[in-house]
Amino acid sequence: MPDAPSGARIEVEGLTKRFPGAATSAVDGIDLEIRAGEFMTLLGPSGSGKTTTLNMIAGFEAITSGRIALDGSDIAQLPAYRRNLGMVFQNYALFPHMTAAENIAFPLKQRKVGKGEIARRVGEALELVHLGGHGDRLPSQLSGGQQQRVALARAVVFEPRALLLDEPLGALDKKLRESLQLEIARLHRELGITFVFVTHDQDEALALSDRIAVFREGRIEQAGTPAELYETPASRFVATFLGDSNVFAGRVRDGRLDTGWCSLRVRDAPVVDGPGADGPVALVVRPERLRIAAAGGPDTGDNVLSATVTDVVYHGAFRRVLVRFDGGGTGQVRDTAGAGGSLAVDQRVEVSWDGDAGVLVPDDEPEPVVDAPAAPVAAGAQ
Repeated sequence: MPDAPSGARIEVEGLTKRFPGAATSAVDGIDLEIRAGEFMTLLGPSGSGKTTTLNMIAGFEAITSGRIALDGSDIAQLPAYRRNLGMVFQNYALFPHMTAAENIAFPLKQRKVGKGEIARRVGEALELVHLGGHGDRLPSQLSGGQQQRVALARAVVFEPRALLLDEPLGALDKKLRESLQLEIARLHRELGITFVFVTHDQDEALALSDRIAVFREGRIEQAGTPAELYETPASRFVATFLGDSNVFAGRVRDGRLDTGWCSLRVRDAPVVDGPGADGPVALVVRPERLRIAAAGGPDTGDNVLSATVTDVVYHGAFRRVLVRFDGGGTGQVRDTAGAGGSLAVDQRVEVSWDGDAGVLVPDDEPEPVVDAPAAPVAAGAQ
């Protein structure tokens, strides 16, 4: 929309929410600064506190303690309607008896905007979400994707400085979801306002975000750019939740990781100091950083492990090869479909990688993460 306001800076400090009767806090003293105009995603499993945090920012949930500031002004005690924040829900929340245009006009009428101005803004909003000519249709006459576009238009038509989105694509099928991801990214670029987006979908978070805050049990485990979180996770939880991972758990001894069933070279591994000096660690290696070849080929890489293929999954542009290592644990390799020749179940192979292909993190997850994506994880004996 033309002349849209610039994005607002949102700050939360010590934000806490405790529900009556609950043994633990739903949100436990989090600190987070969302920069003006940024696309910030709150990512985490169910019950991690991300939606509760969004609802407190929106004003739909009262805080227990802490501070919420919009451009430096504390808004924690303001009712939702005075915060001037747009909100998009997963279930669209459209009025079924109103047309698309009437739904979009509703927040403007509540703000007592003049009829002529309402007509102009509604028309612009419909064009913005590519629904020009659909303004006279009821929600029941629109597809799920079109209804969500109406919800997006309604949330931005009054020109908020921030847009809050609570899993807005969760009810859509994969193809439509991917299409609307592109639309949301375009809207963010064109509007220039701050987006705060809640999802449990890791691919969605990686594709859309300027930064991601990973939630775990009411706290922020790590915040950073998608590349920072993917390439340098701060914990095993982040590594296994955000993307597929091979995880080798053990202790660092003399610059190598001893898993109990194999010894792995890790470049720049601590000998005396560092995360592996006084406790268990996990070596995280992404599936695309591994190489796989039929047994008996030339050894390549700092680490070479013998394994047996347990499954080969074809994904079109790539294949996912699941293996069982001879010493223990399972893992997966992702490579270009057909690269390295055909592979079959029960075939003997060698999996290799360079010493700098992985990252050492504290082993905070001795057991698989319950809510992590269902992908095999290679874990050495504790």
